[in-house]
This record gives sequence, C-alpha cells and structure tokens, in this order.
Amino acid sequence: MNSVRAPGERGIRSYVLRQGRTTPAQQRALEVLLPRYGIPFAERPLNFAAVFGRSAPVVLEIGSGMGEATVEIAQSHPRQDYLAVEVHGPGVGSLLNRIHALRLENIRVIRHDAMAVLERMIPDGALAGLHLFFPDPWPKKRHHKRRLVQAGFVALLARKLAPGGYVHVATDWSEYAAQIDEVFSASGAFASWPEGGTGRPATKFERRGVGLGHPVRDLRFLRRQE
Repeated sequence: MNSVRAPGERGIRSYVLRQGRTTPAQQRALEVLLPRYGIPFAERPLNFAAVFGRSAPVVLEIGSGMGEATVEIAQSHPRQDYLAVEVHGPGVGSLLNRIHALRLENIRVIRHDAMAVLERMIPDGALAGLHLFFPDPWPKKRHHKRRLVQAGFVALLARKLAPGGYVHVATDWSEYAAQIDEVFSASGAFASWPEGGTGRPATKFERRGVGLGHPVRDLRFLRRQE
C-alpha cells in the first residue's frame, strides 16, 4: 500500500484490522447512520459539491480512529468539509454516533482502504488539506515497507492536493518522523511549514504515546504553487 498502484493491483497494507469489540451502539450506527453519513467506495471520482451540498474546501483525514479529534476539528471549522477514511468498524461506528449527536453536516465517512480512496475517488487537485494523525509506525525494520508515508504516497498527495494545500502529520515515533520529513523534502512538490503549536486536539494514541515517554512531532508541509 506504500506505492501508487494500477487498478486491480494488490499492494502492501499499511494497517492491521484489529479485532476490537463492537458495542451495540456502534453496530447500530454502522447499520443506521453509515447510509446517512457514509460514502460507499466507488471506482470513480467524487463530486464534493454534490456530496456536501455546497462548495467549500475539503480536508481528507486518513485514519480517523474513534473520531474525537475529527469531530472537534470539524466543529471548530464549519466553513470546511471533512472526509474521514477509516477501516476499523468500532471506530467508524463511534465517529458516526458523534456526528449524529452533534448534527454535523460537514463530515462524511468512507470505510475503505485509504490508498484506494485517494487513487480512485479523489479528483486531482481537489483537496485543501490532508490530516494523518498517528499512523501505525511499524517500528520493526523489516516492517518499514508497510509504513504509509513513502515516496509513492507523497507523489500521490502532490496530485490530489490543490496548490497551496497542506499536509499535517503527527507521530510519536521519532524515527518515523525523520523518515516523513525526509520523504516530503525529497519530493520537490512540498515546502516545509514551520512547526509550532499542534493546531489539533489531542488523540487517544497521542496520550498513550506521551504516557510511554514518546516525544510527539507535528510535521506540516505545503503543496508548492505550480
């Protein structure tokens, strides 16, 4: 999953489907709310104006987890639309329940592989931003090929982001942060955005990493103007 693939070509997955328990509330959300707030995977580009019912900047989040940060960011930026991509059923159910409870209309959810969504469903030059908060670091060296942020992924983002669009990656794994910085810097399509405050809510994975003594890095990059 770390390189851009031709349609139908099987790639390496950068995630593991963990067998967490799905609560009754999450299961109900998957059955009842996913048709309302979800978008089925399709082999064609989305029309964002039709999806959200308006013309607004669209930010894609890869790996929305249980949805706490996703919802808080969307609430804080009502003039932007958010497309959350997540494969984990309990997380999708939890996010759907949060969206419904707050009656948020600027979030839609796709339960599918993020690389396939980027390749097939996102029009070129259509994204205002991308959020990637605490992706699986695959710490063992033999598993580094499974890391999402590789040269092919960055090249794909360069196509999908509008000029001036941003990428915000957060990780608590120092060696992965160094790799992320190196890959984006080597692409030539992105300029570094000076690090400062996180500009995002803390996540469950962040709190876990901090508890283990891991330093958290927020890396930001801007898509260069054509």
